[in-house]
Amino acid sequence: MSESGTDGSNRRKPLISYVGRRITPFDDSNAEENSVLDFQYFGLTPRAPPNLKEFLDVWGIDVHPNPEEINKKQHHTDLYDCSNLIVRRGQPFQITITFNRPYNSEKDRLWIEFFIGRYPDITKGTYIPIYIQEELERRKWGAKVKTISNNTLSLSVMSPPDCIVGRFRMYVAIMTPYGIRRTARDPTTDIYILFNPWCEEDAVYLDNAAENDEYVLDDLGCIYYGKFSEVTSRSWIFGQFERHVLDSCIYILDRARMPLHTRGCPIKICRVASAMINSKDDGGVLVGSWNGNYKDGVAPTAWNSSVEILLQYFETKLPVCYGQCWVFAAVFNTVLRCLGIPARAVTNFSSAHDNDANLTTDIILDATGKKDPNFTKDSIWNYHCWNECWMSRSDLPPGYGGWQVVDATPQETSEGMYRCGPSSVKAIKQGQVCFPYDAPFIYAEVNSDVVYWNRQKDGSLIKGDVKTDEVGKLIVTKQIGSDGRKDITDQYKYPEGSQEERNAQSSAVQYGIKREQAVTEVSMDASVNVHVRENILLGTNFDIVVELKNNSDEERSITVHVSGNVMFYTGVPKVQFKDETIKVSLQPLKVHQTQVNIKSEDYMDHLVEQSNLHFLVSGLVAETGQTLAAQKVITLQIPKLNMKVQGPAVFGREVTIVIEFTNPLKKPLEHIVLRTDGLGLLKPKLKIFSVLPEKATLTTKESFIPWKRGQRKVIASLDCDALRQVVGELELTII
Repeated sequence: MSESGTDGSNRRKPLISYVGRRITPFDDSNAEENSVLDFQYFGLTPRAPPNLKEFLDVWGIDVHPNPEEINKKQHHTDLYDCSNLIVRRGQPFQITITFNRPYNSEKDRLWIEFFIGRYPDITKGTYIPIYIQEELERRKWGAKVKTISNNTLSLSVMSPPDCIVGRFRMYVAIMTPYGIRRTARDPTTDIYILFNPWCEEDAVYLDNAAENDEYVLDDLGCIYYGKFSEVTSRSWIFGQFERHVLDSCIYILDRARMPLHTRGCPIKICRVASAMINSKDDGGVLVGSWNGNYKDGVAPTAWNSSVEILLQYFETKLPVCYGQCWVFAAVFNTVLRCLGIPARAVTNFSSAHDNDANLTTDIILDATGKKDPNFTKDSIWNYHCWNECWMSRSDLPPGYGGWQVVDATPQETSEGMYRCGPSSVKAIKQGQVCFPYDAPFIYAEVNSDVVYWNRQKDGSLIKGDVKTDEVGKLIVTKQIGSDGRKDITDQYKYPEGSQEERNAQSSAVQYGIKREQAVTEVSMDASVNVHVRENILLGTNFDIVVELKNNSDEERSITVHVSGNVMFYTGVPKVQFKDETIKVSLQPLKVHQTQVNIKSEDYMDHLVEQSNLHFLVSGLVAETGQTLAAQKVITLQIPKLNMKVQGPAVFGREVTIVIEFTNPLKKPLEHIVLRTDGLGLLKPKLKIFSVLPEKATLTTKESFIPWKRGQRKVIASLDCDALRQVVGELELTII
């Protein structure tokens, strides 16, 4: 603050504009228009300026915005890299005002004003006059004098626990006989108000310190992918406290044209953000792509951080290319935590995408027993990532608050937009799919039956094999305080075949879930299974074992087709690379096993990201017409980046790490992009390499100066058209 005024004296320059109007909000979008005294309103003329010397001049306003000061410490916002004050609603914070003379409560009339939006309105909560009172009242705006010392006045300001979340402009207003003296526009006194999980009266209150540390304050996490029997994880930088990330989150709500007066409701915030994280229908953050062609953007598997994505969107105002479910979930997680809503990323392994909401995933086989892609519309994703956020649900009966499913991946529309949730996890488990929002779709994702239908030449369908335990096999999230995974399957569904599970299904049907013929399993006198060893390395040969069993007391003639496909993780095949027929005559109660050899050259040239292979064994029993079917997904193991540090990692001193990768393919890798990132260590950095020959090793170094101490991670990814999802991480202790 300058110590000298415009008159050349040592007197401080007042921070006052003069507005002679009623005590109503004013449009501060035009600073000049609001910096004059409206004399005519009071019957005065400009030739007789009022004598305001005896009234207060505001010389300075200190909102104590620094991380080491009391406000941010008490409000758990000291991690935000922002020069403005950030507070949480429902909790008092302190400001200090310096005047030209001592404040006199008997004589001086002043109040604080908060504005948000272009056209503040007291009836919508976007203009808030805050008056000084004896004591602060719960659930109300208010200000209380803490101390008066010489020319300074220290106030404790309270916001209600349901107020609007966003960036407020703050003014000090002083009443005079000639009108209102109001401080000039000063962006440095703008205050961000966030949700408050530490406030009992806030809808997002979470009464667990460890959970708040994990689900609100942790800016680094894990994303789980692969398949249920071989779960793989990768670290992800949420980075909710990084510079400009909070502004980008608020911009997302602005871009959606979300009414300001609704931004105090976490349900509505989640619903709008769910739609805006994807760009499907509203120009949101991320463009989804699942076709394997990412030449005009970044492959979803190459991202390491939400920060890079959000800041690119904020700066360019254009959707970022490209994302898939785990990227949508990771970015959504950042937005929720940044705004103060407890959130976590969740992965559902074997996740059904039920297009017609009939609680069955229907696989249509042709007359020979092969899968008919023209009629099979449902799919089972190897895994699907979504989010859970924590909040009370005043719109639902008691007991259905807590964790709520929200999903930003654009799969189906909800009320005309690609979004999903929030939907109570407890309601999903109980089959209470009548509750908003989108519960039937989520219920089907974790509870569908897989039904195989044999399509006859006349177009009719005959029900075949029914699998009741193929969907929702494992649901996981990150453990609190570690990188380990936590199994939360039991929070979504009861054990298969239990009475509770049957009751939940009955409730779902009662509340409108269609459940057609496939409610019970058909009689099976023959069966088929597929076996394959685990942890198959990319580029190696392997065998799958097809096991046929005759469960009857009569001979059975069985024909099955083995179809091998390179598959996207969404269950959509890219290309078939194996087609083999097995014919067997089985004596009563006998078992037959056949090995099918898969060579690396069969699949290597067709692989897509995450290197998934899908085998469907399907066929018929000649004597009975019974349909047989079994599926097996193989996620080939992709080599990781080898990362190591050279020498000690010391705060403020240069640290060098070495990154190595050996090409596992029998061909060169071309146009390689290496991404490295690390919170508190280094900003996102790209390196491009033209070619890496067959079996050759790439070695590169990165040097940086850490600006934060403690446990840190460097995360890296390597990406090229021929090989994706190559990741690595290095843990460092910065001393």
